[in-house]
Amino acid sequence: MADSRETLLVNAFVTGWPVKHSRSPLIHNYWLKQFDITGTYKAEAVSEEDFPAFIQALKDGSSGYRGGNVTIPHKELAFRLADRPDALAEELGASNTLWMENGLLNATNTDGYGFTANLDDRHPGWDKIGRAVILGAGGASRAVIQAVRNRGIGEIHVVNRTVPRAQELADRFGPKVHAHSLEALSEVMSGAGLFVNTTSLGMDGGEAPQVDFSSLRDDAVVTDIVYVPLKTPLLAQAENQGFAIVDGLGMLLHQAVPGFEKWFGRRPLVDEALRDLVIADMERH
Repeated sequence: MADSRETLLVNAFVTGWPVKHSRSPLIHNYWLKQFDITGTYKAEAVSEEDFPAFIQALKDGSSGYRGGNVTIPHKELAFRLADRPDALAEELGASNTLWMENGLLNATNTDGYGFTANLDDRHPGWDKIGRAVILGAGGASRAVIQAVRNRGIGEIHVVNRTVPRAQELADRFGPKVHAHSLEALSEVMSGAGLFVNTTSLGMDGGEAPQVDFSSLRDDAVVTDIVYVPLKTPLLAQAENQGFAIVDGLGMLLHQAVPGFEKWFGRRPLVDEALRDLVIADMERH
């Protein structure tokens, strides 16, 4: 007997300001077609001043949506407006995935899941390490730090241009996390098994500083949460120095999985066809 959720029209969204460049509709509509689910997933451009009203319409049912994704600049406000944020969202103070359940607006953050699932997919065994180095202490680094810590990595070194920003994250995420200035980068990289760039260095063809990765473990992996370009300058440098690299596209793809399951009742897979579809879209734009 067919699942009744597949015979009803279910609608979900991604909202941000701006949101027109989001590739989430491409991803979710690929899965809707794959599962032959009667549903929609649309981009909703909502300004910061209009966001509370948008969430209220979601809560009272007048929006017609079951839930959706939230991107910049609404993640923190989405967390605050949710009725029932989970422990991940509570610690981060930000949500990227919302869904209605039993009349309450639930919230989580799947960015960290997307990050680790991408590494699991592209470089299994990456987590058999004792030390990780994370470059950057902005909003994007929070979910990465949380996910790496939750995976059991014993030492996490956050390196940032301004040390107080890094220290704030060390205070937030506990004794495994240590804050450093950029001047300490080469020192903390020694013996590390994972290097993560969470900054915008190298995005959209921008320049990035030269980094000497030679003090990392021989089997270390270098990854970047930036995925435009797919091979960022930092990844190219690491690859040229003989290290395994993982691009950031898979983080985008994998973070979408839990939300799709919440809204549409089926758990999708991130396959090469979806990855190729998104890469082709990136090349067109």
